[in-house]
Amino acid sequence: MTTRSRTHHRAAAAIAVTALILAGGHLLGATSAHADDKPSPPPGATPTGATPTGSVPPGTEASSSAPVAIDSNSPGLKIPQGGTLAPAKVLDIAEVVEDLGGEQRRQETNQNVMMALQSEVLFPENSAVFNAQAAARILAIANEINQQKATRVRVFGFTDDQGSYEHGKELSKQRADAVHAELAKTVTNPAVVFDIRGYSEDYPIADNSTEEGRKKNRRVEITFPRGSDK
Repeated sequence: MTTRSRTHHRAAAAIAVTALILAGGHLLGATSAHADDKPSPPPGATPTGATPTGSVPPGTEASSSAPVAIDSNSPGLKIPQGGTLAPAKVLDIAEVVEDLGGEQRRQETNQNVMMALQSEVLFPENSAVFNAQAAARILAIANEINQQKATRVRVFGFTDDQGSYEHGKELSKQRADAVHAELAKTVTNPAVVFDIRGYSEDYPIADNSTEEGRKKNRRVEITFPRGSDK
């Protein structure tokens, strides 16, 4: 091989090695960019679309088999050293029943019964004087207070946000006082304690921007505990 041929061969080899190195560099660069575009989730995170351990995907029927018993002493539970499981208890779930017109609403939990009467079924507009139908509704609530042997009864009045706050405060208290006086005629326990308050437009249960909402907010709530041991 001549000197010129050997020089040409070495140059071609050098070019080939350089091209391979550059190609490798581009491949490494491409791999790194791909990893940056789709980083791995942090430890403990659930990837998008994946189902967390122990859960059931939406629309999937849960297994009908009995739930697995939990051993509070199991080393698999992630409880700090020295910690224990809290005692089991029944959650205080509220059951709400409202008549078709929304005039009366009953909310019942494991501990309390609350009856809410819209002001329109008890009083004329802007008044704390009972109408003809009010006595019968309050009598039914008083009878239930007697059945539950309640020793404490709360009577709270509320208005909508129309008019001044001060006028609403006075009117809501007057209406609560009127309901208390009517309840006291039938409640048989002489030791029962009544808590009577007027809250004006505070604590709305509906949107005051509509008449339907304001009607629900104008109300008197009577709350008492369930059972004689409460």
